[in-house]
Amino acid sequence: MYYEPRGGWLELICGSMFSGKTEELLRRIRRAEIARKRMQVFKPRIDHRYGITRVASHSGVAHDDVHVVAQAADILDLMREGTEVVAIDEIQFFDPDVADVCNELADRGIRVIVAGLDQDFRGEPFGPMPELMARAERVDKLHAICVICGSPASRTQRLIDGRPARYDDPVILVGGSESYEARCRACHDVPGHPQVAGRRWQVGKSQVVR
Repeated sequence: MYYEPRGGWLELICGSMFSGKTEELLRRIRRAEIARKRMQVFKPRIDHRYGITRVASHSGVAHDDVHVVAQAADILDLMREGTEVVAIDEIQFFDPDVADVCNELADRGIRVIVAGLDQDFRGEPFGPMPELMARAERVDKLHAICVICGSPASRTQRLIDGRPARYDDPVILVGGSESYEARCRACHDVPGHPQVAGRRWQVGKSQVVR
């Protein structure tokens, strides 16, 4: 459901790889352009899979004229007077300050649309995403299709030479279908992941065993 709060606001599109996050971001960008809103689009410098100044989905839909920035604070430096909509792709790659930057833009009366992975390849929260999800007025979580069993996929499986990457591999590795695939919880495989079996958590005066 679409709604428009008074003043600015923050809306976040998240999910696994191949879930259509960038495609949905581009759809909202196109609608804002049709409405003749003054817009600026940003992405992190680390993401250059489809060209330096282009945001593109895996299906080939693209938007040019994109600001490429190294850190979140650069977004504020590049803001133009009168901008009504700001869109940011691959926001999980930014430093933690990006949550404050988005919040400030929304406080200025700007509609802020961001898209990114909510979990890294380990299945753990990715960078600034938890903070952004907490601050957003609207959060849309999209799902891909698990390549193993066909169920809705919420996880991103990293592959190295066709085998699942280990838990202690670097978190950030920019790539596409040659390095990643979408999987559901049951089919997601991370060798070396710390096991929770047998751990005990103190809950009040009782213990929970898992």
